[in-house]
Amino acid sequence: MIVGIEGELLKKEPTFVHIKSGGIVYEVNVSLHTSATIEGKEIFLHTTFIVREDAHKLYGFKTMEEKKIFDRLIRLSGVGPKVAMAICSTFKPEEFIEVVRQKSVAKLKKVPGIGPKSAQRILVELGEFELAPASQKGGAFDEAALALESLGFKKEQIQKVLQTCEATETAELVKEALKKIQKM
Repeated sequence: MIVGIEGELLKKEPTFVHIKSGGIVYEVNVSLHTSATIEGKEIFLHTTFIVREDAHKLYGFKTMEEKKIFDRLIRLSGVGPKVAMAICSTFKPEEFIEVVRQKSVAKLKKVPGIGPKSAQRILVELGEFELAPASQKGGAFDEAALALESLGFKKEQIQKVLQTCEATETAELVKEALKKIQKM
């Protein structure tokens, strides 16, 4: 798994960059927001590597929040890397969080390739997307949610309990959430 790439920027286009790293030149697909923030010759991007039958593609992001949004979107049915990248190019992470919170079909329809039905389905599948707490507490919130889910708790219950927790580390969040769940 390739989770990051660091190297020399050889070419920059609005939707991809070429990065020379370790004697190999990689083509990395990027969102318009990431592309706009790339400056200088040395570059580091968080990456998601997707292997398909017909292609191996690398997607790069300047921020971990944007990568998390992309990774979450491509897990939804009917949303591939192209649509997920279009969403990341249309909205900054904090803007997308607001779109999901507001359940705004109208705003999501502005993304190229997304119609009203797709927008509605994406918003329903995302539900109470964990990005809001995750942006406050980092990846610990996501990890704790996954741990609790693997223990058999329902997503709705997990989200409600974790939002009331004060811990900032994964293990502590899980312990605190388990205590609160037992009292329910």
